[in-house]
Amino acid sequence: MTSHQEGPWLDDAAGRLIRPYTVSGGRTKPTTALDLLSLVMATGSSPQAHMGPEHSLALGLCDGPTSVAEIAAHLRLPAVVTKVLLSDLVDCGAITARAPRFHANPTDRSLLEAVLDGLRQRL
Repeated sequence: MTSHQEGPWLDDAAGRLIRPYTVSGGRTKPTTALDLLSLVMATGSSPQAHMGPEHSLALGLCDGPTSVAEIAAHLRLPAVVTKVLLSDLVDCGAITARAPRFHANPTDRSLLEAVLDGLRQRL
């Protein structure tokens, strides 16, 4: 039975029904430079070219500025596959991408300590 909540490529019993790289047509190199912290956002224009269902799902996650890592997690796809999908959407004008903005001190010690404490609690 296919899980409607998880999308068309997941099955409750069997797991993933298609290999992740099938989603990107076997491509592993995005045409747009994206890293895991890049922020993407929908432009409001619809893709003119035919896109697969995974592109539509990714586009639906881009209502506000969203990181590539977050979209990959929601889609349950490897980051490189997600980057290819998002790159297709940038190429057709459906989303924009920008590098994240860091404050003056991107390695705030108190933030890093809080993250480390949180990770230690999970162990």
